[in-house]
Formats: sequence, structure tokens, C-alpha cells
Amino acid sequence: MANEAVFDPDARGEPDHKGRRRFLTATTVAVGAVGAGFAAIPFIKSWNPSARAQLAGAPVTVDISALQEGQRVVVEWRGQPIWIVKRSPAILAALPTLEGELRDPNSENVDQQPAYIQQENPQLRSLKPEISVLVGLCTHLGCSPEMVAEIRPEPFDPNWKGGYFCPCHKSKFDMAGRVYQGVPAPTNLLVPPHHFADDNTIVVGVDPGAA
Repeated sequence: MANEAVFDPDARGEPDHKGRRRFLTATTVAVGAVGAGFAAIPFIKSWNPSARAQLAGAPVTVDISALQEGQRVVVEWRGQPIWIVKRSPAILAALPTLEGELRDPNSENVDQQPAYIQQENPQLRSLKPEISVLVGLCTHLGCSPEMVAEIRPEPFDPNWKGGYFCPCHKSKFDMAGRVYQGVPAPTNLLVPPHHFADDNTIVVGVDPGAA
């Protein structure tokens, strides 16, 4: 089992949101070790501004020095769960094989990621091939999909190559957050503005060159 760091904002009686409720109450996610070589990794440390500052949109700085293949660390920015995942070589190799099954394989919807992400890596949707940074809310109704990272048959997809599955309405996304065809979600998962302060530090909420 792989533990995840989840940061809860101040509970101030704001309207409940189905996706946020699922995200805030789930403190662990099962990440298997089948097919893609995903391993159980200890707790990942991160540091963040205060909850009030997070809700106001302050940047969130994340230490990924201990992040291993198959590990996801979850932080919060602007009241949204942000997923930072280190993808394995097997997962990266599988992504190009899925393009015929995806609604927007080349990230042509400009509203779903910053321009520098689309220009740098439209299929991987990342600044570095192995590191994915996504907003963990389904683009259908805002539920929080489950990470199902193993490359193996699943009840919802016998040819599953790893990704995210929303059990609420059966939407599917690959490990780059690209949405499959024929599911309720209309667009890819959002990529938030972010940059690498150094090889082990990601700053969520600030574009490269704008720090």
C-alpha cells in the first residue's frame, strides 16, 4: 500500500462538494505493484502555506525528493486536490498506444492546461516526462477519480493501461489525465500552473519564469 500526504484546509462551513468531500476524507490510496512496476512507498513529506492562504490562491511548494515510481502525493491549492505522480517507464511507454481511444490525445483544448505544457509535451502533459501534475477533479461533475495505476485488466476496461477511473459516472482518464472517448467527462483533467524550483521542488500556482 502506498501512503499519501493529504492536506485539509480550514473547515469553515463552506458548501460541501462531492469531489472535495471524497478527497478530504480519503487519506490513502491503494497503488499496486503489478505490470508497471509500481511499489509501496513510505509517506511523502510536503510543506504548504496556511489553509487560509491556500484558499486565497497562494502558491504551494512541494518536496518530491522522496517520490518514487508509482507514488502519488496529494496537496491542496485553491481548494482543489493537486496530484503529483511519478510515472514509471512502463506507464510512459503505454501512453502513446492509447491515442486512438482518447477524446483529446494531443491536448488541443487550450483551457485544460497552460500553454507551456501544451507546447512542451502535449501527449505527456508535463514539464518532465516522469512527473505528472494534475487537478484531481473529474471534468464531468467534479468527483475525485480513483488512481488505478496497474497495467492489467480491470472490470471497467479489460485493456487497462493505468490511469484514473471515476466510479461515480464511469469516466476514465489515462496517466496523463487525458479523457477516454465515450465517457461522461467532456475534457482532459486540468493541469495547474506550476514549475520546478529545482529537481526536487515543485511550486504549484506559479508559471515558469514568473517566480
